[in-house]
Amino acid sequence: MKRPAAISILCAALFSSAFVAGKGPASTSVSQPEPVWADSLRSLYLYTEGIKQHTIAGDSARARELFREAVRLDPTFAPAYYELAVSQIESSPAEAGKMARRAYELDSANLWYHSLYGQALVYSGQYGPALSVFRDLRRADPGNPDNYRIIAVLYELDQQPFSAIATLDSAEMRFGRIPMLSAMKRQLLIATRQTDKAIAEARALVDAAPYEAEHHVVLAGLYARTGKDSLARAEYGRALEIDSTSLTTLAALSDFYNERRDFRSMLGVTKRMFALDAMPLDRKIARFGQFTSDMRFYREYYIQLNDLASLLAIRYPRDKRVVELYARHLIASGELERALELYKLHTGDTPPEEDYFTSVIDIETYLQRPDSVNRYVDRALELFPGRPVFHIARGNALSYSKQHRPALKAYRESLRFADTDSLRGVIWGLMGDTWHQIAVNASPAGTQAAPRAAAERRRALSECYKAYDRSLKLLPDNPLVMNNYAYFLAIEGRELEKALAMASRAVALTENNPTYLDTYAWVLFRMNRPEEARRIMQQAIARDSRNSAELLVHYGDILDALGERFIAETYWRKALERGYDADAIARRLEPAKQTMTP
Repeated sequence: MKRPAAISILCAALFSSAFVAGKGPASTSVSQPEPVWADSLRSLYLYTEGIKQHTIAGDSARARELFREAVRLDPTFAPAYYELAVSQIESSPAEAGKMARRAYELDSANLWYHSLYGQALVYSGQYGPALSVFRDLRRADPGNPDNYRIIAVLYELDQQPFSAIATLDSAEMRFGRIPMLSAMKRQLLIATRQTDKAIAEARALVDAAPYEAEHHVVLAGLYARTGKDSLARAEYGRALEIDSTSLTTLAALSDFYNERRDFRSMLGVTKRMFALDAMPLDRKIARFGQFTSDMRFYREYYIQLNDLASLLAIRYPRDKRVVELYARHLIASGELERALELYKLHTGDTPPEEDYFTSVIDIETYLQRPDSVNRYVDRALELFPGRPVFHIARGNALSYSKQHRPALKAYRESLRFADTDSLRGVIWGLMGDTWHQIAVNASPAGTQAAPRAAAERRRALSECYKAYDRSLKLLPDNPLVMNNYAYFLAIEGRELEKALAMASRAVALTENNPTYLDTYAWVLFRMNRPEEARRIMQQAIARDSRNSAELLVHYGDILDALGERFIAETYWRKALERGYDADAIARRLEPAKQTMTP
């Protein structure tokens, strides 16, 4: 072959120039002139430099320039054509095909050039000519089984599966059974509906190497494909007898049970897979996520899924992903307290993880335990003093326990650490909610208040609306702030056009959230547009999955204003059954009362 010969000549030339004169290495302080080459060796020098640039320097662009210069100087220099074809076969297969063909034409006895020419034709989608090239190559190199494989693939691409099978039969007669070629043959037999022959092929493999587990798995898969489930189970069993920890075998058996909707058996096999270190944790977590994405499946196979989650928790007790997985599993199972204990356990991890503190605080807040919330917020702030989320959590806990002014202080503190306008917008929205609560506590809407309380209420409402305005300036499309702002303005009966615009926008942003629809309807009602309010309120009640008593009261008030007293009373009574304030309902049911404030 010419490439090795060329490299041998180069080595001889380099050795001669470097050592025969006996001068040793050149000094680094003196630049060396470029060697003077005979014209007949100039292309060889350029070719060799190209090889060095590609393999040592990793500069493929410079290497191609050198190869092109080599063939420009000597159009018969086949090795350079070959390297140009190799470098372009994926990016420019048509151009690579021309270069490979030229190399082959210059040296038709070189099997490398011959094979590369065929590969370039395959890359460029010229399967017919490629098939002809590889048939010639098979004749030239009958001892290479890869040529049979490629010819079989090309026959299949040319929709000649029977010719492909015949080619693989020839390879088997010449070389014996080669697993890769046998697998191709089985696939072709199945594709041509020769399943019995495919099974016979697999059976022969098993007989030839009975202690190779993968052969039993292949045979089991073919039995399963033909509906011979008992034989399939037997072969899977034999494969597991050979290697009970084979992830490939267990995965195939799991798929077998899954296809037959035998999910209990499938989950049992999955448990064996989860116990293996060979299965990466990422795959285990992803697989568990697939199982639990359907709540009906989750409920029906809870016992098996609980085994999987517990196994992961035991095997990977400190991996954050597994802690979260197991905690979510406990929460979905209704075991909120156990999930809380798990998160609390990991708040002592080193290094500390703020997500665990966040989860504890969220759950304790949900369970209405302000003392515990404050305790974990204090610990979190000791560890993460610059994290605004914990200052916000402190404000939420204080607000929940009706310590509104300390809550405002905590929210203001969180503003110091908030690094985005969106987060600042959220915080100002929370401050607006808190100021409104201060106003309500000072003097509830619709009640007579002492001058001092009335003044406090007015000031608190003014601060509330200022906070909302700042929130929306920082985060213009915050639907929660827009909804609350609009609702409070409606209660106050002020700036109703502004309230209507915000309520409408909140509904649009949340795709008809029932709470926001209720606000929108209530603003329309306060604007003396009860007919429009009724239509919106009907949508709110139809979409409300929480069975909110407040929505029923508002709908009753709207119907009462429209003169539909009997139906209004029906909705008020439904609201009472769902826990609405009894005194407020009693006032509405008095005959003299027609329109009530919420």
